[in-house]
Amino acid sequence: MKCFERLVKDHIVSRLPPTFDPYQFAYRPNRSTEDAISSALHLGLQHLEEKDTHVRMLFLDFSSEKQTVLFQVQELGAMGVMAMEVPEELGGAGMDYLAYSLAVEEMSRGCASTGCVVSVNNSLYIGPVLKFGTEEQKTEWITPFTTGEKVGCFALSEPGNGSDAGATSTVARQEGDEWVLNGTKAWITNSWDAAATVVFATTDKKLKHKGISAFLIPMPHPGLSLGKKEDKLGIKATSTANIILEDCRVPLGNMLGPRGAGFKIGMQTLDSGRIGIAAQALGIAQASLDCAADYAHKRIAFGAPIGKLQAVQFKLADMNVAVESARLLTWKAALLRDSKKPFTKEAAMAKLAASEAATFCSHQAIQVLGGMGYVSDMPAERHYRDARITEIYEGTSEIQRLVIAGQILKEYQA
Repeated sequence: MKCFERLVKDHIVSRLPPTFDPYQFAYRPNRSTEDAISSALHLGLQHLEEKDTHVRMLFLDFSSEKQTVLFQVQELGAMGVMAMEVPEELGGAGMDYLAYSLAVEEMSRGCASTGCVVSVNNSLYIGPVLKFGTEEQKTEWITPFTTGEKVGCFALSEPGNGSDAGATSTVARQEGDEWVLNGTKAWITNSWDAAATVVFATTDKKLKHKGISAFLIPMPHPGLSLGKKEDKLGIKATSTANIILEDCRVPLGNMLGPRGAGFKIGMQTLDSGRIGIAAQALGIAQASLDCAADYAHKRIAFGAPIGKLQAVQFKLADMNVAVESARLLTWKAALLRDSKKPFTKEAAMAKLAASEAATFCSHQAIQVLGGMGYVSDMPAERHYRDARITEIYEGTSEIQRLVIAGQILKEYQA
């Protein structure tokens, strides 16, 4: 079968018919269609489910072996999912953000850690370089990261200012033809496996958030070290650690975008990244519903499947409403971004709704499974653990509500 990239790249949203229903083709493989374009997109998504891709069925929780999903990233690169929005001339798949969202959701439906690694490389590392980098920077810092042989990371958060990105304490001073960086970045996903990072540092403290700049740093690199690999509640097959900068020197040409544009770069990157995390959370929520519905069919109690019980039916109904509502918000945010329209509010709404749907659905799945949901032999407990982080990283649920409210007030003020 052709890889995901080849099946989908020419069938982006602008070419799909008005009647196209992505849900039908992404999640109902037995439903037939006479539409060739939609069939091709479906085949691409269905390919993500095949066992030989190691994306859907073979990714489990590698916590006991302390493995990460990086040992399969080259396969993901061959499928075109490590650089989905990157133009083909730079080595990417040349697809749009809706296709990217569908792919991340489907991967996360099998393994949230896989979806996370893919999302970070696409949205947080490649995204800002693609949008703000020079042509030389794009060639150097994007193309090697499209094949899966290398992954990148995004270093914005710090030990003392996770949600307050404008309070960056990491500093960069110019010495001759170099920038010298000092500071610590916290909770950096992919850090132990990354070959490069986008780092944010203050170049002029007097300007506050307008004095923050962005830098590209290869990894490993003199003056850059990593803290301990964190042992986390969920997404255990990802690496998370602090990045420590001690007189870390990089050429002047490693600044990404203009001096003082770092805060803008970071915030715009997070807007896009939230769509990816919404898609990841959707995958977890859908997997939780899959698990609960399947068990409700098979588990016999009181002489009948528990799916016949109204209490269980209500849980399944509420889970499905949460999943579908979040999915539509995620698609809307992705479509707005693809249309080059403002999407800050919609991205925050999608991330908020999807992450809360993941938490809710994973909790309800365990309730449906009862004692079986509490043991690691069943996937429900993994979904429960993986879901929690989606309400925290790339902006907590509280931050999303602030962003949404701020955008609403701007709209009505205008």
